[in-house]
Amino acid sequence: MIRTKILKYLSPYIWPLLLMTVFIYCQASANLALPDFMAKIINEGIIDKNTETIFHYGLIMMLIAVGGGLATVGVNYLSSKIGTGFAKDLRNAIFTKIESFSLVEFNKFSTASLITRTTNDVQQIQMVLTMLFRLAFMAPIVGVLATLKAYRLAPSMTWIMGVAVITLISIIALIFKIVTPKFTRLQKLLDKLNLVTREILGGLRVIKAFNKEKHEEEKFNKTNKDLTQLNIFVGRLMMLLQPVMMLILNFMMIAIVWFGAHQIGLGNLQVGNMLAFLQYSMQAVSAFLMISIIFIAIPRASVSANRIAEVLETDTQIKDPLQPVKAPRKGGKVEFKNVTFAYPEATEPVLHNISFIALPGQTTAFIGSTGSGKSTILNLIPRFYDVTEGQVLVDDVDVRDMKQRDLRARIGYVSQKAMLFSGTIKENITYGNPNATEAKIFGAAATAQALEFIKELEQKFDSSVAQAGSNFSGGQKQRLAIARALAKNPELYLFDDSFSALDFKTDAALRRALKKEAKGKTILIVTQRVGTIMDADKIIVIDAGKIVGEGTHKELLSTCEIYREIATSQLPPEKLVEDLT
Repeated sequence: MIRTKILKYLSPYIWPLLLMTVFIYCQASANLALPDFMAKIINEGIIDKNTETIFHYGLIMMLIAVGGGLATVGVNYLSSKIGTGFAKDLRNAIFTKIESFSLVEFNKFSTASLITRTTNDVQQIQMVLTMLFRLAFMAPIVGVLATLKAYRLAPSMTWIMGVAVITLISIIALIFKIVTPKFTRLQKLLDKLNLVTREILGGLRVIKAFNKEKHEEEKFNKTNKDLTQLNIFVGRLMMLLQPVMMLILNFMMIAIVWFGAHQIGLGNLQVGNMLAFLQYSMQAVSAFLMISIIFIAIPRASVSANRIAEVLETDTQIKDPLQPVKAPRKGGKVEFKNVTFAYPEATEPVLHNISFIALPGQTTAFIGSTGSGKSTILNLIPRFYDVTEGQVLVDDVDVRDMKQRDLRARIGYVSQKAMLFSGTIKENITYGNPNATEAKIFGAAATAQALEFIKELEQKFDSSVAQAGSNFSGGQKQRLAIARALAKNPELYLFDDSFSALDFKTDAALRRALKKEAKGKTILIVTQRVGTIMDADKIIVIDAGKIVGEGTHKELLSTCEIYREIATSQLPPEKLVEDLT
């Protein structure tokens, strides 16, 4: 089932495969024909001193050799073309599947593992597939026909070939048994190495700040050493094949010459036939050896195929409905009805019976301690997760009844971690709205308070953005991420602690500009700063996944103890007294 699911990506290459089969047949025919003509030259030409026979058969051999060489070039070219094309299509399929994953599936596979599966695992399958095309298709033909031809020339010496083949297969089977379990561990160690590397590189600033370079180096070296030692062990076993093969082939040649000489002395065998038998024997044993080597390579590719199939066969939990509802646009009204949510495999829900309404033209804010479930509430709106119980409605339609694309087209989302993409500032701002006008881009940047630092750059909006926006500060990245959401011109804005890196002056200016820009639209803000949401139309206080307070800033200071504690820890006493009066 797994192989069928992956090998279906070979379907576009049926005609190249058929053409390659013709080339393989020509290549095998050439290899099998040459020893016969050599035997005729020796038996009829050299022994009988017949020059005409030597030139006649020699010319035929030359033409066959050229034809076989061209066929070999054709096989190699087509096998490489098919293998690389197949790998490209398979990588595209994996990447497309990964893009369809919800956060549930992303939590199942680590990022490092998904990268390994998309790169190294596909490469393993490509290598084995190319090897199969070049060797496996031809090896059985050559092996069987060469054995039959050798038997026809000297039946009494065929047993030598049998001993050589059985010895080779026995040794390869032993290696096969030892090596196969190691391939699974190899891929897992490669996943682990990628994971450790990404973790170290991503946390380089923290590592340097705490002088933990040595500790992280030891952690990396341990993983790297485990992978290296296993690779060396597997490599040494595999390298045994070549010397063992040469030893067996050489002993076989000695045995054939030894017994063949006796048969020639008795007059039962001609010299040319003995040499042809020797070549056919070499071809037959080599063919069986190639088949055996491929069988050793297949387990590693099979491990990779299973890992890839695991991704391709993962059933995404969040899907579009069969009959989606096209919700009328009502300004992005959001309603939670008795929502309870638990993360997959979690023992306790993170949200309990959450109910509220966020209306267009209003700002609804969420505040609470770390881990209280504020960001989870926002993640349920664009269906990054689906609720366990209850309903989330946008414009009076359950989000599960809408197409994900239609739902997210209504939303301007700014995540906790401001994520920028490599390119230019303009490309990042227009990421959600490629058709945005210059005026819209300028206005979005101005509202997000990003215009000030953009104007200072030499190339302004065409200035380059490094990967993940590493050439900008945290506050600059947040402002550009906010500008990206504004340029999309959605009905519903979701700000997930998106003002945390801004100073209070910029924060206040941005909120004033945002109130004008997003007039008539729904704004939801998650924050831990009271100063950011003091002017919000509705503040919802979350504690341990439950709503413990709801109202304006002044109302909550009087009615909600948890909100009062948060405000007391952040605001000066005179401001609290002023707000309470």
